[in-house]
Amino acid sequence: MVREQYTTTTEGTHIQRPENQCVYKIGIYGWRKRCLYLFVLLLLIILLVNFALTIWILKVMWFSPTGMGHLRVTKDGLRLEGESEFLFPLYAKEIHSRVDSSLLLQSTQNVTVNARNSEGEVTGRLKVGPKMVEVQSQQFQINSKDGKPLFTVDEKEVVVGTDKLRVTGPEGALFEHSVETPLVRADPFQDLRLESPTRSLSMDAPKGVHIKAHAGKIEALSQMDIIFQSSDGMLVLDAETVCLPKLVQGTQGAASNSQRLYEICVCPDGKLYLSVAGAGTTCHENSHICL
Repeated sequence: MVREQYTTTTEGTHIQRPENQCVYKIGIYGWRKRCLYLFVLLLLIILLVNFALTIWILKVMWFSPTGMGHLRVTKDGLRLEGESEFLFPLYAKEIHSRVDSSLLLQSTQNVTVNARNSEGEVTGRLKVGPKMVEVQSQQFQINSKDGKPLFTVDEKEVVVGTDKLRVTGPEGALFEHSVETPLVRADPFQDLRLESPTRSLSMDAPKGVHIKAHAGKIEALSQMDIIFQSSDGMLVLDAETVCLPKLVQGTQGAASNSQRLYEICVCPDGKLYLSVAGAGTTCHENSHICL
């Protein structure tokens, strides 16, 4: 610390100034000065390294005024070029591809698309997994490019809106309940088979059931009885030949017809049997078959 002294004198008085016995130097010297310079140099090096890393990151990540890398910020939203990988859920209002390319969603586990309401509850879900495609919604509908419903499913019914439903599986189609359709038809040169292995098969229509085979035959096979019943009409067999090969034949008498002509007889319960034709009816002679 330097101390200064002031002395008051009159005119003509001579005062001898004392000699400076010690000199005080102001500043930083020695090892402190070297440490300070070393610290400033270290800060300068760190500043240059940070600046170089910032330039390198900007160059590698392709930062620009319009976006980063393949990600571009436009007035309509974000535009992403090429393939991208999302590690966490992606929330978006609309996702679409370019005009000249398709949109591909790929995952090693599954792809899940959720629709939520204003309260955050899931109202619809589409989940594509490795073994199953699951849709959770009140109604599932597939439309054509014109907006016509092709396939609609809800809790009450399944509606097929196309003009034709074609089943190509070798085992056909299996229905656990009733099916309502105006026409059931097989492919050309293929057989149509309606079968109920353990239960009954019923075909009902308010205005009639029509069964046609334009180039083949119709077979009805049953382990038990086949019943044709008409409430207000008749049972008509309109054909060139009606063949009943396994009808029971009555006992042939001594005066048998050499031309082997027979008449068809009907029992009270509806059972049919054959009886040798004669000058008159012979059904009563073989009526014991009805017993």
